[in-house]
Amino acid sequence: MNGWTAAGTALLLCGFAPAACGVATGRARRRVPAQNAATTFLSLVFLLLAQGFARPAYVDTALMLSVLGPAGTLLFVRLLADQLAEHPPGERRLRALAAVNYLAVAAVVLPLCVATGPGRAMVKLLIIGVLLALGCRVATRAVQAAAAMGHGRGAPAEGMSGDR
Repeated sequence: MNGWTAAGTALLLCGFAPAACGVATGRARRRVPAQNAATTFLSLVFLLLAQGFARPAYVDTALMLSVLGPAGTLLFVRLLADQLAEHPPGERRLRALAAVNYLAVAAVVLPLCVATGPGRAMVKLLIIGVLLALGCRVATRAVQAAAAMGHGRGAPAEGMSGDR
């Protein structure tokens, strides 16, 4: 086991596992932000393990998660907007979770870029880091908007009315 795999294991146990527990239990106000954090942490774990095991294919998995993770969070926000409006997540908690995501992305991607050196692999790492940070920002804003507005009971979701 080298330092990269040890860091990946630590992030898996201390970052992804609590986030996965948050996804599996509690109300929507806890599950939706935890889902966003879980996909971010899992993407970072794949990046660390790719470096630790010298398997560049794992970077492609992290790239896929960095695109699909926030999209999944946006889908859940859309589907659970009523529950988020009834019981909104705490503003401080959302900001703290977003800050943890940003710090984790920077703490993993920047050392990996230094270890990788200049080239296509470093550009790919930077793209993944930017996608993870932007995805976290977009998902956090969507949760805040859904909590603030909601769709209301029995009203069709925006864009879903019968008028054409």
